[in-house]
Amino acid sequence: MGDFISNNIWVIVITVNYLLVILAAFTVLTKNLNPTKTISYIIVLVFFPFFGLVVYYLFGQEYRKNKIFNRKHILNQKLIADVSKRLKPDKQEITDLEHDLLNEKIKLVKLLHSSPNAPLTTFNDVKIIKNGEHKFKILLEDLKKATMHIHMEYYILRDDKIGTKIIDILCDKAKEGVKVRLSIDDVGSSVSRKNKNRMEESGVEWHPFMPVLFPGFTGKMNYRNHRKIVVIDGQIGYIGGINVSDTYVNYEGTPHYWRDTHLRIVGESVKSLQIHFLMNWEFVSGRNIKIEESFFPKEDCKESVAMQIAASGPDTDWANIMEVIFTAIVTSENYVFLTTPYFIPNDQIITALQVASKSGVDVRLLIPKESDSWTAKHATNSYIECLLEANIKIYRYRKGFIHAKTIVIDDVFCTVGTTNIDYRSFNINFEINAIIYNTDKSLELKSHFFEDLEDSELIDQERWMNRPRIEKFKESYCRLWAPLL
Repeated sequence: MGDFISNNIWVIVITVNYLLVILAAFTVLTKNLNPTKTISYIIVLVFFPFFGLVVYYLFGQEYRKNKIFNRKHILNQKLIADVSKRLKPDKQEITDLEHDLLNEKIKLVKLLHSSPNAPLTTFNDVKIIKNGEHKFKILLEDLKKATMHIHMEYYILRDDKIGTKIIDILCDKAKEGVKVRLSIDDVGSSVSRKNKNRMEESGVEWHPFMPVLFPGFTGKMNYRNHRKIVVIDGQIGYIGGINVSDTYVNYEGTPHYWRDTHLRIVGESVKSLQIHFLMNWEFVSGRNIKIEESFFPKEDCKESVAMQIAASGPDTDWANIMEVIFTAIVTSENYVFLTTPYFIPNDQIITALQVASKSGVDVRLLIPKESDSWTAKHATNSYIECLLEANIKIYRYRKGFIHAKTIVIDDVFCTVGTTNIDYRSFNINFEINAIIYNTDKSLELKSHFFEDLEDSELIDQERWMNRPRIEKFKESYCRLWAPLL
């Protein structure tokens, strides 16, 4: 028996491979996916032994439908239910907002309103923060003033200069009796064992999100938590694109300029951020957390900025953020100004942008000229031609790397968050965005957009069409790997 196996090992392995391929292909067929996607998966499974199964395992399964990330327990707790109920607007509030928002933007409110974790809140004070050096100056002061708890959730936290400052404060506050909870993504973050021990000894409770054996080799081929959330004493919240790393801070003499956008929120929407943090905390800690009244203190915010906190990922029933972006674009009437560091969209977003532009909407897209990923850069470039043909203006940022993830539409709608316009953000990663319905904040983001255009170049359609064939080949090749980027 042993001789037979050793003499026919490859036959046995190939046979097992194709038995699994048949099972996987049958599963793909019965899911009734898009025909093109179905055929693509079957081709990969059949013609790429072993590798095809790995690709299917990582990207072919619908985790949103399979519900492998179960976070229902916390939502069943009475205090959370009461807070969610209080945050939900009544019909009159929605009607009043409908009169204020003009046009059809109320569709966005109603779209997210169907989600139990994205209530519309109307009393919020929102500060738009431009770049990391400004964010951390404010955040460090807020952290030092914490008296009850600090909740932090980041994709990237590195113990470099700024990261060490954050860790120092977390340790100091924990020693003072402030409850500090920290969740960091195991692939994106890099914290030394020394600082991990120091946090534990100080009383900081921290957990990695979906830990992996070899983070450095795992890269992006995992379902990662891309969110950036801070909640301080249940009263102050932060959300946006800026991680905790020196990369995001433009120190004096820094050779590479990093352009980014973040939000500081005081008001009702901080409660929504808190709920999303607590759901993730239960998941990473593996324990049922006792919800305390101090998590949701009474606030007395007088500023009136209407907003919703939208989250999406394998734990949500729908691709909430992608659906909001799609609906916002197709209901636009005057303009759509979109900034993203990674533009590898699905067919729905491409079609929405094209239709909006062809119907007379001023559609402009701002992307980096130089990316931090060679593959992502060329994959992004593969979509430029079809947008130019629809008269969409595309700008490439030249001053440094633009990492901001913002959209502003018609002076009444804008969004800031962690979501890129790419396959990973829409389908794989855990993301979170602030959806804002407010003229002043929209105009402020609009002014930032035009300031960034001054440091950008407009792509000329004729010159782009005549780019070298080798560039077109690179683009086509990299586009094939869009789901992996």
